[in-house]
Amino acid sequence: MSVQPYREVVFDKEGDGAAGQRDALLRMGGTDLVLFAHGWNSSRSVAARLYSAFLAPFPGLVREGARIGYGGVFWPSMWFTDEPIPDFEGLAAHLPGKERAVGRIAELLAERPESETAFAEFGALLRELTDVDRTTAAGGPDGGAPDEGVPAFLTGDPVETCALFAAALDSLDGDGDGDGDGDGEQVAEQAGPDTRELFGGLGRLWRGAEEALRQATYYTMKRRAGTVGERGLGPLLGELARSAPALRIHLVGHSMGARLVAFALRGLPSGTRNVKSVTLLQGAFSHYAFASSLPHDRDASGALRDMQRRVDGPVVACHSRHDTALGVIYPLASRLARDDSRVAGLDRRWWAVGHDGVQAVPGTRSLTLDEALRAGIPASGCVNVDAASVVRRGGPPSGAHSDICHPELARVVAAAGRFGR
Repeated sequence: MSVQPYREVVFDKEGDGAAGQRDALLRMGGTDLVLFAHGWNSSRSVAARLYSAFLAPFPGLVREGARIGYGGVFWPSMWFTDEPIPDFEGLAAHLPGKERAVGRIAELLAERPESETAFAEFGALLRELTDVDRTTAAGGPDGGAPDEGVPAFLTGDPVETCALFAAALDSLDGDGDGDGDGDGEQVAEQAGPDTRELFGGLGRLWRGAEEALRQATYYTMKRRAGTVGERGLGPLLGELARSAPALRIHLVGHSMGARLVAFALRGLPSGTRNVKSVTLLQGAFSHYAFASSLPHDRDASGALRDMQRRVDGPVVACHSRHDTALGVIYPLASRLARDDSRVAGLDRRWWAVGHDGVQAVPGTRSLTLDEALRAGIPASGCVNVDAASVVRRGGPPSGAHSDICHPELARVVAAAGRFGR
C-alpha cells in the first residue's frame, strides 16, 4: 500500500462486517480518516491496487497539522472481467444457487442460435439470475428515482433488448477517436421496435445479449452496494462517532462504490455529524438520487432525498462525458420502456451522477476541474466537478469509467475534506 497507516474494512453482501474493525480504525489515531470504496467487478487484489494508486499522492497533499489514516472498503462486488463474455465460473461462485442458470447462459452465448425461442429462454434466465420475479417492479427496494426499480430490459422483449444493446455497442465501436466519447443520440435514432432489422438476422444480436448479461449482474450488484452502504458502512461510521467524536471522516467511492458510500449516509444514526466530505468518482447511480422532487414527476423524490444534509461538508460529484459506461449503456438500460422496449431518445432522466453530476438539488455548484483546484471546493452542499480533462482514457464499452487515478482527483478529495495544503 502506498500510504500508511492503512486498514481494510470488509463487509459481506448483507452488510455484516468483520469483528474489531472499529477498533482497528481507531488504533491508527490521527485527525482525519479517508475511506475509499471500490466499484463493481473488482476482486480484492484489484481493489487494493486501485486504492494504492489513487492514494499515492496524498502524503504530499496534506497540510501541516493534519494526520491522515486510510481505509479501503472491500465488499463482494463479483469478479466479472471487463469483457463482453464474462468469467462464468466466477459468476457462479458469487451467485450461489444460480449455477444451473449461469451454465445455460454460457451455453447460449457460445452457441448463438438464431431463434427467438432461444432469446426468450435467455430473458427468463436473466430474470432467474436476478430474482426479478420476487421483486416488486414498481419503485423497487430503493424507491423514487427512475432507475431504482426493476430495470425494464429484464421484463421486456428479449430480442428487442438485445438488439438495442447491440446497436449501442456498434455505436461505441464506430466512434473511432479512442477516448470513449460515444454518441448516445445515435443509439436513440437507431433504436426502436424494428431495431433487430438493422442486423440482418438474430445471430448478431447475441453480442447485445452479452451486454444484457453484464447489465443484469450490474443490477444485482447495484442492490448489493446500497445494502452494504446502508446496513454496513453507515452503522460503522456511527460507532466511530460515538467512540471518537473528533475524528473527521471523508468518504470516497468509485462507480458502484460511490453508490455504496452515498447510501452509507442513509445508514448514519440520527445526529451523527462526523462525515466531513463525500467524493463520488464516476458514480454509477441516478443523478436525481439526492433530489427532493424530480423535474418530470414532482410527486416523486430521489432514493437519497436530502441525504447530502447529513454531511458536515460538501458532496462532490466528479463526472466525465468520456465515461460511456454511464453516458450510453447505463441510460439505455435504465430507459428501456416496459411495454415495447422502445427508446424514443436518451433524455436526461436516465443519466448517472458520473455523467453530468448531481441534478435537481437547489444550490448545487458546478465547476470545471481547473476551477475546483484553483479556487477550492465550496464548504457545503452538492458540488459538480467536470473531470473530463483527465478522466478521458478507455475504449468501449466502458470508455473512461475507470480512468480515475490522477493526482488532480486526489487534490479534489483533499480540498473537499479541508485537509489539503
